[in-house]
Order: sequence, then structure tokens, then C-alpha cells
Amino acid sequence: MTDNNASASRESAKSARQLAAAQAPMTINCPDVAVRLSSVPQEARPTVDNELAQLDTQVADAYGQLAAGGAKADQNWVRARVLDPLSSQRRSTLDRIAAEIDRVSTSPEGLDSLASCTVKRDDVAPASASGADAAAPGAPASSAPAPGASAPGASAPAAGGQAQTGPRRSDFVDIRKVRPNVANPRLQPNASRGTFKSRCGRNENKHFNPDNVIVAPGVSNGAHHMHDYVGNLETDAFSSNDDLATAETTCTNGDRSTHYWPVLRLRNGKNEGDVNLPGGGQDGNVGRILQPASVQLTFRGSPVGKVTAMPTFLRIITGDAKAFTNGTANANASWSCTGFENRQLKDKYPLCPRGSNVVRTFKFQSCWDGQNTDSANHRTHVAFAQANGSCPKGFRAIPQLVQRVTYKISPGSVFAVDSFPEQLHKPVTDHGDFINVMSSSLMRNAVSCINNGRRCG
Repeated sequence: MTDNNASASRESAKSARQLAAAQAPMTINCPDVAVRLSSVPQEARPTVDNELAQLDTQVADAYGQLAAGGAKADQNWVRARVLDPLSSQRRSTLDRIAAEIDRVSTSPEGLDSLASCTVKRDDVAPASASGADAAAPGAPASSAPAPGASAPGASAPAAGGQAQTGPRRSDFVDIRKVRPNVANPRLQPNASRGTFKSRCGRNENKHFNPDNVIVAPGVSNGAHHMHDYVGNLETDAFSSNDDLATAETTCTNGDRSTHYWPVLRLRNGKNEGDVNLPGGGQDGNVGRILQPASVQLTFRGSPVGKVTAMPTFLRIITGDAKAFTNGTANANASWSCTGFENRQLKDKYPLCPRGSNVVRTFKFQSCWDGQNTDSANHRTHVAFAQANGSCPKGFRAIPQLVQRVTYKISPGSVFAVDSFPEQLHKPVTDHGDFINVMSSSLMRNAVSCINNGRRCG
């Protein structure tokens, strides 16, 4: 090869790398305002909740703008056409939040510092569908898609091509290579050892929506990802407590409580009817929605003492839907496989051997402040028990809800949880939601079963 040819080859490779970098999917990273608003006056909360939901909509719209940019989306274009307008929108929204809080109390300081966002290019290429290491345990390497690869033939969503950026090969791990890691507090003599179960089906009636009545009440598509529901049949963004209290339920014991979590999708190139709708393909969530093989809703006791009744309409969220960008401080959902549940994963999807089902487990906060059914950031009114099983000072033990959801997934199949566009379908963003709508008599029965060491339901 001549020097000129070598030089041309190097320039061609350089141009190819630059083009690939320019076209690489991007993640928009914005500060999470909600976690900074731990104290919002009750009178201001409806307006503030609506404005917080607008911040998520603005990010989702920014992904649409990124997708429209295509090959034009170099650094200057992204700054001028995406980040600057987004920051301006966020600043206006933050001003309205501050004004609403200031109307009834003292406005929090430093909100304006949360307006600016950044963009990070994803420099990790999607995993190839070839290679011996692509197969899940028990699957032929020649036929299995790579864990983490985009599903062959899957259409790219409008929200910045996010379906092609997650999950990745690095998001999966063979459960058999994970060491046992579950440790439970030792039961004390006064422990409440019983359990109470509500049997509410597997969402056979296909109750789905991309709302979140806890975080974004009154806002359609407030979650920007699809939720799977069991229990209360009326749950959507516009459900009032009165609506929930009089609704029908899928639970066999009459429990009207609401249970929901993001759907899990099989990324096999086949899409649901929501591929062009909000919460679905418009927000980067594509693939076939998997119906759970089983759903277990169990309330259990405290390892150190008795539990007290939950108040009606208590709202609890476990896990963090934005843990990929927020950090893992509030991440809590676990992934595992049947037969291996002494091995729990927070930030990886499990590859299960043949005959073993994928398991998602949501263990909810089991300590309550004794006063509030919700809080401004939907977290501070409840708490997790300490390492020894006792509640923090000022909190009392309540029945701990454990949502356990399993799926039959063929070895070698690519799957992912629905997420906000910027969360890239990471397993660490998984989360569960619960609103207690048990009748007082049913709750008393549950507490009695738990405290007296019986197994009910």
C-alpha cells in the first residue's frame, strides 16, 4: 500500500469513526427536581405535581427532537436545538413551581440551578447477535440473540432511538455465576411471623396505561412507560380516593388495593398496539408485553415485634424509576430466577437456565411515620427497617408488602423493562407502586394473621 493510500485509508477510518460518533444514540441527563422537593405544602402539591410531570414531558419531547436531527445532530446542533430550548422550558417550569410554593409558604432555594441538562453520547455499541457468548444458559449459541442486543427487526421509536440503546449485553448476567447474597435479620422472640396474601391474578384483563396516579395525578402519560396493574380496576391518572374506594377489583378477597409496576417486554421484533402511542413506542418502549406467569402479593411481619395497621390510601413506591441518572440510593427492585432466589440482582437482568423463570421482587418500606399517607417526594412518610429489623426513630412497623412477579422466558431471549426514555431500560430502574385500599376489617384481619403467626389468604 502506498503512503497516499495508507493516508486515505486512515482518513476514511477517521471519518467513519466521526460519523459513527455523530450518529450514536444519546442520553439526556437532567437533575431530578422531585427528589429535591422533600417538603411541599399540601395546598401547593396538585400544581407542583403537574409541573413536575411537565418536566418529564419536556425531556421526552427533547428525545423526539434528537431523533429528528439525525446525522445533523453534532455538538453545536444539539446545544442549539435541544439543550438550550430544554433548559429554557425547565427554567420556566421551575419558576412556576417556586411561585406556587411561595404562594403558601417559603419557596425552596436553588431550584433555578436544576434547569440545565447535558447530553452524553452512548459510545458502547449494541451487542452483536452472533458469537458463542451470546447465548443464554441452556440455549444453542448459534440460534440465540445476544443478551443486550436490539431485537432484530425492531422498529426504532420516535424518542431518540432508545430501543436500540438498551438493554445491552452488559445488562445481563448468568444467575448461576452470581454468589448467594441474601441476608435476613434474625427473628427476635416477639417477631410477627405470620403472612397475609391477596390473590389478584396476573392482569388477565390487560389493564395497562402509562399513567402514575401517585407521582403524576391528573396527568395522562405521566410515567412515559407502560404499567401493568392488578387489584383495583379503576386505577389511572385521574382516579380519586373515592374512585378507588368504590371500584371493582381482581382480588378474590375483595381487596381494592392498587398494585402496579412497569411492563416487561420481549424484544423479538414484534410490537404491541402501542408502538406508535405515548408510553409505548413514542417513549422508546417497544416489543411484546409479557404477561406474568405468576403474581404473589404477600404482607409479612417485623422480625423484631408486632405490626400496626396501614392507613387507608397509604401510598408507597419502592425503587427508583430514574436510578440510571439519579444514582442507586433509592434503587430497590431485585431480579433473580426461580430456584436461585438466594441470589438477587439490582442492576442486572438474570439469564435463567432452562426450566427456571425470571423473578422480579419488590420489597416495600415497612415503617410508617404514623401520620401521613403520602409525602411531597413520595418517600419520606415511609422508611425501610434498619439492618436489625427495627424501624427508625419516629416510625412504626406496618405489614411489609412483597410483590413477587415471575415470567416464563425462553433461554436466549432478549427482554427489558419499560422505562423513561433517558433511563435506557436499565434493570436498576425497576420499581413497584402500591396504594392501600383494603377495608378496615380486611386490614385488621391481615394484621391479626401476621401478629399471631398465622398464614392467611
